[in-house]
Amino acid sequence: MTDKRTVLISGCSDGSLGSELARAFHRHGWRVFASARNLSKLKQAEAEGIETVQLDTTSEESIAACVARVSELTGGSLDILVNNAGGGYCMPVLDLDIARTRELFDLNVFSLISVTQAFFPLLAKSSRGGLVVNNTSGMALLHASMPFSGAYSASKAAAASFSEVLRQELAPFGVKVTNLITGSVKSTFHANAPHISLPSTSIYNVAKEAVEYFMSGEKAAATGADPVQWAEGVVKDLSKAKPPLWIWRGKLSWVTWLSSFLPVGFTDGILKSMTGLDEVERKLKEKGGVNNLDETEEEKKKKKKKKKKKKKKKKKKKKKKKKKKKKKKKKKKKKRRIMGRWQINT
Repeated sequence: MTDKRTVLISGCSDGSLGSELARAFHRHGWRVFASARNLSKLKQAEAEGIETVQLDTTSEESIAACVARVSELTGGSLDILVNNAGGGYCMPVLDLDIARTRELFDLNVFSLISVTQAFFPLLAKSSRGGLVVNNTSGMALLHASMPFSGAYSASKAAAASFSEVLRQELAPFGVKVTNLITGSVKSTFHANAPHISLPSTSIYNVAKEAVEYFMSGEKAAATGADPVQWAEGVVKDLSKAKPPLWIWRGKLSWVTWLSSFLPVGFTDGILKSMTGLDEVERKLKEKGGVNNLDETEEEKKKKKKKKKKKKKKKKKKKKKKKKKKKKKKKKKKKKRRIMGRWQINT
């Protein structure tokens, strides 16, 4: 059995947050098992002398093989399991592909449960007390959910909820659970994701460019926190004798924490401008509402002509009414004049 503390991290492909975590743990003297679905994508970890294992978190067979391998290498125990593997999917809720959303939940939620179940016997045998770390997200919190990230936010919210329950359920067995709430951090997360476009039938195509720019994650990728600093902070937190139940790391993670004390809807305006939803609202007003979005050019011309005709008719009616009123007034005036003369003569 090794004297070094041991940690297995899922989702450690080159350039990912998992890779940075593996390297940070390694620098701090831990025995690290960096894992990924594809071993050829673990070159950064291998270059630094980190042990690598194959792990597809959505495959029961792969999970079982990984548990057996780690158990063999450590003598049957594991100090920390970091459930980091996950994926993203940005799309308005009305346009979500249900099959793809199910796949996301398989990866972000159910695989986390499968991996934890499989590694629990090793964690329970840790002489230092086992620890499960689930890397969720600030967007897992209800008050921090952003437009167009419904599927991702919901999957991370489910993972965070499981973490809270798991923390209580595993406490009698000496295994702790930490919810790692990660804010914005620079990584290959968005770059590796397939390009996503709005469906041609989407009502959000009214502001397609602004919405798809947010969905691409380009802004988040460019402005996120430094991954090395993020990983160093996380490792320091997890190396404590009593690791925090919740760890807030990454850009704007403290803002997410702070917003939990604000009234519901308080940050809606900020989120609108961040995601392009304000542009959607503006364009909708210009077009006269959602019912006018699917109009063809011919229909638009027809409608314009009809509107013009209606306006002309209204103007004509108004003119006629005005003329009638004027005539009536003239008649009344004439009557008063005649009556006045009659009174004088009598």
